[in-house]
Order: sequence, then structure tokens, then C-alpha cells
Amino acid sequence: MKFITKKQSKEFKNSETCIAIEYPIDDKDINIAVIKLKNDRYPAKGWAINEKCKEMSYIVRGRVELVTENESVELQEGDVAFIEVNEKYYWFGDCEMVMPCTPAWYPEQHKIIEASL
Repeated sequence: MKFITKKQSKEFKNSETCIAIEYPIDDKDINIAVIKLKNDRYPAKGWAINEKCKEMSYIVRGRVELVTENESVELQEGDVAFIEVNEKYYWFGDCEMVMPCTPAWYPEQHKIIEASL
């Protein structure tokens, strides 16, 4: 068994309005973070994409719009979204999410790309 206390978590600023609190479980197959988006868009422009990881998001608090190239969905407390590998997306809202990723998320595989015209 592994466990991580809140004191062991690490906070990262993804943008001025998006904070990630990572829980370092040291497992290459899965990891988890709490994401706090403060009434804004992430990324600020364009799309985010994960080249290796699948992302699941459980909305703990608030409301958020998840937009992909093919659809847009409004999510609220208690809802879950699943983002596939290489799926372009952005978030817009004010919320807190629990986000497990598999394989474990790492910054080098996360890209911000410009929007297509």
C-alpha cells in the first residue's frame, strides 16, 4: 500500500488562474492531482493535449465547460469527464477537480498548441 498526505503534496501553477496540487505516489502507471481553475480558461489560448496520458476528471466543486474539437459539455459537481490521449481540449470555468491520469502524467508529454484557423 502507498499513501500520500496533504503535507506531501506539491503545488504547481499551470497559469495565473490554474493551480495543480500533485500527490507524488511515484508510480509510472497512474498518478493523481487536484486541479483548481479560478473562473477562467485553461489553457488561456489554443488547446491542451496529452501525448501519452489519459485524463479522468471528477468535478468536486463548481462548474466548468470542457471543449474538444468535436463537442462541448457543461460539467458540475459530481460529474466525470474522460479525455483520450492526443485529444485536443480546453477548460473554462470555476471549479475544483480530482484528476487521475494513466500512465502517470508528466510535463514533457503535455503540450499547449495554437488553435487551428
